[in-house]
Amino acid sequence: MIDAILAAAPRFFSLGTAEFLFGALIRTLWMTVIGCGLGFMLGMGIAVLRRSRLRALAPARFIAMLAVETFRRLPFLVILILVLFATQILAPGLSLLGIATVAITLAATAYLSEIIRAGLDSVPRQQVEGAEALNFSAGQTLFLVVLPQSWRVILPPAAAFMVMFVKDTSLASYLGVVELTFAGKILVNRGYPPSLGFGAVLLLYFALSWPLGRLARRLETRLAPSRHP
Repeated sequence: MIDAILAAAPRFFSLGTAEFLFGALIRTLWMTVIGCGLGFMLGMGIAVLRRSRLRALAPARFIAMLAVETFRRLPFLVILILVLFATQILAPGLSLLGIATVAITLAATAYLSEIIRAGLDSVPRQQVEGAEALNFSAGQTLFLVVLPQSWRVILPPAAAFMVMFVKDTSLASYLGVVELTFAGKILVNRGYPPSLGFGAVLLLYFALSWPLGRLARRLETRLAPSRHP
């Protein structure tokens, strides 16, 4: 095996292979950041909607609850396939990368909305009632009273979820998206030893996940003491 690695090394460590792996890394990062970023914003909207008490919004709350509970219980691979078939009807020109990003957004929205809702619920009810007694509007209560206190509960698990999803993006390779895992398969199919192809992929996953993991731990360490004043 060592002889095979040494023989393939000069061809493997080339500019062409580096550009190929860098492109796969960017696609993996794109799916994670855009999918989870959109999921966070949509999850925030759903969490706020589900906490509202307006009777006129009851149908919207029910639909949001149904969507969240459905997508939280579906394996990510199933969501990918469902989005693939749905886009054949709704947006037939959407690229495979776009389809995978939409699927990640749906899954992230479902999970992150529950994380955000738990954070919003962590603020004592008396503080919300106090804001209402001071004639704060719903928006003022949310942005001036609830959100500043709930970030400490929301951010650490949300960052941890994003780190976890970096690895789950490998399932997008089933659609044909050339992300890191699929790039490793292609390199092996080109004749490179698996220890070189997937070894490079392993290092790139680590390079992508490690800073995010450090950020999640930093947030948790920095915010955790204030959970117990």
